Amino acid sequence: MLRYLAKKFVFMVVSILVLATITFFLMKAIPGDPFMSEKEVPESIRQNLYAQYGLDKPLFEQYVTYMKNVFLHFDLGVSMKKKFQTVGGIIEDAFIYSLKLGIVAIIVSVAVGLLLGMIAALKHRKFLDSFTMIVAVLGVSVPSFVLAYIMQYLFGVKWQFLSVAGLDSATDYIMPVIALSAMPIAFIARLTRSTMLEVLSSDYIKTAKSKGLSQKVVMIRHALKNAILPVVTYLGPMTTNIITGSVVIERIFGIPGLGKHFVDSVSNRDYTMIMGMTIFYGIILMIARFLTDVAYGFVDPRIKLTSRKEG
Repeated sequence: MLRYLAKKFVFMVVSILVLATITFFLMKAIPGDPFMSEKEVPESIRQNLYAQYGLDKPLFEQYVTYMKNVFLHFDLGVSMKKKFQTVGGIIEDAFIYSLKLGIVAIIVSVAVGLLLGMIAALKHRKFLDSFTMIVAVLGVSVPSFVLAYIMQYLFGVKWQFLSVAGLDSATDYIMPVIALSAMPIAFIARLTRSTMLEVLSSDYIKTAKSKGLSQKVVMIRHALKNAILPVVTYLGPMTTNIITGSVVIERIFGIPGLGKHFVDSVSNRDYTMIMGMTIFYGIILMIARFLTDVAYGFVDPRIKLTSRKEG
C-alpha cells in the first residue's frame, strides 16, 4: 500500500512539473507581455516594471527562478495586473465558490446519473428506458455553455424564476449546476444502464432472486455494487470535466470563482496568474485521479493496490 502511494505521489509531482514547464514556455511564446496594453506608460517605466518582475532576464533564468519559488518555497508570486495581490491570495478567496459549485455538481451528477441508469435497466425496452436514453443523448449533444445561455434566457429573463448571475442563495446553484452536470449525468446514466443490464443477467443475481430476496435488496446489495465499478472509474475524468468546464460556466453566470480570474489572466497576459491557476488546477486533477484509483480498490476487493500497474 505504501509503495503504491509513493509511486502515485511521484507520478503526481512529475506530472505537475511537466505541466508547469510546458505552460511556461508556451505562455512566453505568445507575442506581447502583461504591460503591452499600457500604451501611455513611458518606456523607462516599462523597463522598470520588467526589472521588478524579472522579465528582463534570460528566458531560462526566469524559468528556473519561478520553478524554485513554486516548488521549493510554495510561492506562486504576485499578480502582474492586480496591484498588491498575491496569486495565492486570489486563489484562496475565489476557490471557495468554485469548490462549492463543483461539489454540488459532482453529487448531482452521480446521484441522478445512477438513478436514471437503474430506472432504464429495470424498465428495459419500455417507455422509461427510451425516454431516459433520449435525455442522455441530449445531455451529451448539447454543450454546457449553450445550455447555460438557454436557461438564462428562459428562467432568468423570460419567466424570471431564477437569478441570471451570482451565487448568493441556494436557488442560484440550480442553473450552473444543471449546466455542469448535464453531460456527466447522461454519460453515467448510459454507463450504469449497460452495466446493470449485464449484471442483472448474471447467475449470482438469478440465485439471489431464487432465494426470495426482494428486488430492492438485489438491486442495491448485489447489482448496484458491481455495476458501479465503471462509474467509479469515470469519476476522475468527470471531476476534470466539471472543474475545467466551470471556467466557462462561472464566467457566464457571473460567479466570482476561479473561472473569472483564469479568463481574465489569459486576456491580460498576467503570467504569474496564468501559471498559478494552471498549477492549481493540475494539482486538483491529479488528486482527483489518485482518489479515484484508491476508491476503485476499495469498491472492488479483488483489486490490490500494491500490485496495480500505472495506467
